[in-house]
Amino acid sequence: MTFFSLTNIHMYIAIGLSVVNAILMWFVAYKFFQILQLSNYRTKEYFVWIKDTKGRYISRLFMLSILSLALMIVTNVILDTQNINEFWAYLGLIFYFYLTFVFIYNLYNAPKKTPLKITNRMSRLKYLFFVICAIITFLLIWLFTVVLDPIRYAAVALTPIMLPLIVPLVNLIMTPVEKLIAHRYIVLAKKKLKNNPDLIKIGITGSFGKTSTKFFLKTILSEKYSVCASPFSYNTPMGITKSIIQYLDFSHQILIAEMGARFVGDIKELCDLVSPQYGIITSVGEQHLQTFKTLENIKNTKYELVDGLEENGTIIFNGENKICCELYNKTIIPKMITGFNKQYDVYADNIKTSKEGTHFTLHIKNESVECFTKLLGEHNIEDILTSSGLAFKLGLTLQEISNGISKLQPIEHRLQLINASDGVTILDDSYNGSIEGSKKALEILKMFEGEKIVVTPGLVELGTKEKQANIDFGERIAEVADKVIIVNVTHSLDIKKGLLNKKFDESKIYQIETLSAINELIKKMKLKDCTILFYNDLPDNYL
Repeated sequence: MTFFSLTNIHMYIAIGLSVVNAILMWFVAYKFFQILQLSNYRTKEYFVWIKDTKGRYISRLFMLSILSLALMIVTNVILDTQNINEFWAYLGLIFYFYLTFVFIYNLYNAPKKTPLKITNRMSRLKYLFFVICAIITFLLIWLFTVVLDPIRYAAVALTPIMLPLIVPLVNLIMTPVEKLIAHRYIVLAKKKLKNNPDLIKIGITGSFGKTSTKFFLKTILSEKYSVCASPFSYNTPMGITKSIIQYLDFSHQILIAEMGARFVGDIKELCDLVSPQYGIITSVGEQHLQTFKTLENIKNTKYELVDGLEENGTIIFNGENKICCELYNKTIIPKMITGFNKQYDVYADNIKTSKEGTHFTLHIKNESVECFTKLLGEHNIEDILTSSGLAFKLGLTLQEISNGISKLQPIEHRLQLINASDGVTILDDSYNGSIEGSKKALEILKMFEGEKIVVTPGLVELGTKEKQANIDFGERIAEVADKVIIVNVTHSLDIKKGLLNKKFDESKIYQIETLSAINELIKKMKLKDCTILFYNDLPDNYL
């Protein structure tokens, strides 16, 4: 009787087993799909993660496959030598299913900062993944039946080790489909914008400060206009497309689009979508140097916003950023520069900062107004100034701008001040992760009295400069903090080296591997009357 005979019950068992195994493999592959999603479905970045983690998760799958295979082979061989009914050969599958369930249990109970989101795109990947896994499982069983019939069902144990390649294969197959779907939504978004010709459109980009500036600008402009801004950190083509389709309506007079970039051409793509008349460049630095490769590429990509503005558009630059000043000087379209220099179009002076907030005087075009904000730090003032400059350009009075500034609220996870129990103050700057941002966060921490603690996993996406950047970061921390908790195996040695370079007390350096261990460690410390800075809470593909 051949394997594919309609009267062969083992073929039907193989089909059922293939379906069950495909379902299990979806759960086993959770981590790989999570990383793929965090990598914006870019296969190259997915493999960078595998390389950076030194195949840590692949080795676990290898152990699952080898151990299951060995137990199944031993079981089947023993049963075969006893001439027991051939259906007893399935008994070995118990070991495979048990070990797989244990693997899944541990995987799903591991702490995750950014869990896998089952979006429409992920659902499509899931269904194709299921089909491919079922086919592969069935073919493996058939192949083992032909070559090694006594252990044919041990073949299923080989599927886990294939997952790191099956996941990107599924993504590759679906990429053309996803591009067509994305194009359809982009066309709808463009059509909606075209049907609202009076809408004022603003693009904001920068290496850091984009999200804060977006919310600051929305709050200030809301003193006069009805404003729609892309929510959260929606700054990709599909994120902005979703914002336009779901949140923009014809009552809005202004659309603010945050524009993120990790590769050359990303800002141009977003400008082609939005067609902004106005723009703000908050900063230009070495953030995402790993993907951009050179600082020059980062400069050129941020400048794509200038080139992408509609005719007679106006661009605002943060004059406190050196590279922004360079870009300002080469720009020939209408422009403004802001900062703390009295020669700038918009500037602030008389800055007085306390734990309650910041007072300053705002100057625009020979006019001035006193301002107060609950926000801490001069870097926030920089973002307020660029927002104020554009607000003035769009017709707001200085008093309206001042009123808007007084209403600004701390942005969640961006130097957000949180008062905990026992006099513990938390500075939550966990959504920032740049070199400049780390300097500013430590400057704010220095203002507080009592014991100071820094919790950080370090700086990432800096390419060849990453190691030295984390050493320098450690040196800066040593000048401010009393204790340091490093939450990352990858950068712990570099940060520690920087701390020790400044003669920091080694007994005050704590190294932990996971985010979940922070709370337990802090509880053991029994902290009182102190300030804890959480800087850069990395997503799961960096931990």
